[in-house]
Amino acid sequence: MLHDPFDDPFASPVCAIAQDYAHGERVPVHRHSRAQLVHALSGVVTVNTALGSWVVPPGRGVWLPAQVEHDLKFAGRVRMRTLFVDSLARADLPSACRVVDITPLLRQLIIAAMRVAHDYPPGGREERIMELILDELRVLPILALHVPLPIDPALAELCRTIRRRPADDWSLQRSAERLGISGRTLTRQFQRETGLSFSQWLQRARRLAGLDALAAGRPIIEVALDLGYDSPSAFSAMFRRTLGVPPSQYFGDTPAHGAEGD
Repeated sequence: MLHDPFDDPFASPVCAIAQDYAHGERVPVHRHSRAQLVHALSGVVTVNTALGSWVVPPGRGVWLPAQVEHDLKFAGRVRMRTLFVDSLARADLPSACRVVDITPLLRQLIIAAMRVAHDYPPGGREERIMELILDELRVLPILALHVPLPIDPALAELCRTIRRRPADDWSLQRSAERLGISGRTLTRQFQRETGLSFSQWLQRARRLAGLDALAAGRPIIEVALDLGYDSPSAFSAMFRRTLGVPPSQYFGDTPAHGAEGD
């Protein structure tokens, strides 16, 4: 289990640790006294909270404020690098969970942070590295890799069922009938509780299921068809829109990761 080693209020404002996980491993529900930036070098990390799920593909990260209860699920061989951050280190650190892009500068800073002792002295190079990390954390680009969970119990259960079986036929009408309501009512409720239309939410859920499957080594054509796409090219187009490159390149090429944090 991932414990918070930095409960000491006199610990340095930023501390970094490296942890690796095998495919299928999980970390049960827990929380930390500090905020976290969880950065995946390889594999896919899924972070689940009471408000939804955040999926972290390679090269990206998820920001978790302090005291947020969460569990972790790992797909593929996961190499994870985590920054523990004192919430008072900056007044404008993010106050909500979010998946973020890791800029080239922050990636190099994380590499450097892995070599810094947790009790680094003030006024030196180590402190300047950590101060620059704090500056970068405030301006990271946010990615649409979050699947919000509705508060309404019936809607939340529908969402959990979809996440377990994303390839099933989840048309608006079929999903509404499952709840005994009209499609129009389901649309209004989804928009009100998640900020997304039902079709947008479903597309995100399937997209994140695809990331898990690809990280586990399943062929692109198999993943695409299993998730209801008409063709691998349609799935690849969706993937490119989200992450900027096709899945064949994304999971087969990690030029910036190398020995990061090794």
